Amino acid sequence: MSRLPVVVGFGGINPAGRSSFHHAYRRLVIDALPENKASATYQSLASLMGLPLQGLTAEQRQFILDHTLIRRVESSAFDVDHVAWNRRLSITGNGVPCEFVCRERDLPEALPSSWTVSALGDGQVKVQFSQSQEILLPDTRKFEVSSAGQLPTGFDPAALYASRNHPRGLQMSVFAASDALGSMGIDWDVLRNVVRPDHIGVYASSAMAQLDENGFGGLLSARDKGARVSSKQLALGLADMPADFISAYVLGNVGTTNASLGACATFFYNLRSAVQDIRNGKVRVAIVGAADAAVESRVMDGYSTMGALANDAALLKLDEALGLTEPNCRRASRPFSSNCGFTVSESAQFAVLLDDSLAMEMGAQIFGAVPDAFICADGYKKSISGPGVGNYLTVAKAVAEAAAILGDDAVRHRSLVQAHGTSTPQNRVTESHILNETAKAFGIEHWPVVAIKAYLGHSIGAASGDQFTSTLGIWNDGILPGIVTSDHIADDVHRSNLDFVLQHRDCANNLPEVAFLNAKGFGGNNATATVLSPAVSERLLVGRHGKAAWTDYLKRREAVVEQAAEYDQATSTGNINVRYRFGEGVLDAEDVSIERHQVNIKSWESPVVLPSESPYSAWLK
Repeated sequence: MSRLPVVVGFGGINPAGRSSFHHAYRRLVIDALPENKASATYQSLASLMGLPLQGLTAEQRQFILDHTLIRRVESSAFDVDHVAWNRRLSITGNGVPCEFVCRERDLPEALPSSWTVSALGDGQVKVQFSQSQEILLPDTRKFEVSSAGQLPTGFDPAALYASRNHPRGLQMSVFAASDALGSMGIDWDVLRNVVRPDHIGVYASSAMAQLDENGFGGLLSARDKGARVSSKQLALGLADMPADFISAYVLGNVGTTNASLGACATFFYNLRSAVQDIRNGKVRVAIVGAADAAVESRVMDGYSTMGALANDAALLKLDEALGLTEPNCRRASRPFSSNCGFTVSESAQFAVLLDDSLAMEMGAQIFGAVPDAFICADGYKKSISGPGVGNYLTVAKAVAEAAAILGDDAVRHRSLVQAHGTSTPQNRVTESHILNETAKAFGIEHWPVVAIKAYLGHSIGAASGDQFTSTLGIWNDGILPGIVTSDHIADDVHRSNLDFVLQHRDCANNLPEVAFLNAKGFGGNNATATVLSPAVSERLLVGRHGKAAWTDYLKRREAVVEQAAEYDQATSTGNINVRYRFGEGVLDAEDVSIERHQVNIKSWESPVVLPSESPYSAWLK
């Protein structure tokens, strides 16, 4: 019998704050929350931002609002008015020899043939040349893009553990995975010893790899800056490092490790691998995640040169009627409206999935279930960045999967779309057509569509993780986050069967039973995940395991919920405890013993069972 992958924990960090316990989601809809939930959200953000934890003033609350979500790029990332550059310059003495003085040790190893070098003493030399000389002169320039989705001001993941010059994406990954574990309410060391060591999997990656100075960015720019490459930059820059770091320093994992990349659909690529392995019984515990720290001037320069980003001039043109002299950075991302490009963001999102039987056994909280995630390429393409047909297939498959489980009526009247919604003119046309045609095919007349990039921006590989965790928040609080930065739907958007949610909408009395989370990525990387609500997930578990088993499960869950609440309370009051185990419990050859039918590993209660049967053995008979 196929196993159902259920979500038992989730966490992370993005421009809205900490994902666990729906704090980041609540920042999106904070103006629609009752005061008690809004206060808890402010307190959670204050804890991250280093602000007072009690008695926040109106001014401090406004500071929190102003320094979260999409906003003008802050100096902690880079100075948008003075981005470092090198200007190529050709100098000549116009018939007269040029000269300069420098330290002898600073001379290039291969002297230009036109140079004449004379010693001046004390390690100084004089250099003369008569021919034209090319030099690079350090310079700065005003960057054409000044908006981005940034982590809350004052939050520094590097300060929470011994980060040792880790790239920012890995710092965020360590925090996010720790947050997801804490949200479970089950000690990791207890959970891991309930299953075999090889029944645990980590599925995580970065779409962009690690491109700051501590990763590939520093590696590739070192020579141009006259600096040395460090011993860590190459290794830590790899795109699979989030999975490797979580396995080695957070979980002590010896089971599956998987790093799938699918551009802007990367989180869903990892999710699909985890779901398939749980359904097939290859793993029982899956840690799924993605992290990208793309608020970096060189990364943004690349996207801007492609014409993909909402630059300041284009934003001002959109708001020409308002007479603005500075771009409205808060409204840089306007999904399905008149728009001009996407807004780069940063995020790390992780989720813990168990098979349904293990979740029942552990008394784990059920936040939802993922029966499947679908991936399709585009076929032949004109352009690697252009859209194709693959996303039609993934959306249709996801909806058909839900209809097969819940019936057509649930899909038609109690479903929701989390759109990719990048805020580019091309996306608003192509994605709306995909969704609209699918709605027609399945008889959906008014399909609610939300697009949270309006608040968070586009965090590249982690963007679908942002969609995933915010969807769990919708089921918890019953509010659809409106696409509030879009004041109208563009004329070229297909919408006959779609209901674009432009303002926050109360759905508590008609919660969606299933959500379809859609992602489109460069290169034809299309993915759509089918996610079932907690209520539907629980109905499925009762149907499979019976009411008596469910009653026993509810008793075990009480302690789990209590422990999870303790973690949330501690984290929201400044006691942020990141799980990082560098150099602890290191295993070597003496800790492993191999027998004919199993492998025993020190510190693991259960052995790795070696296969004794093969599905192909009958072929030889």
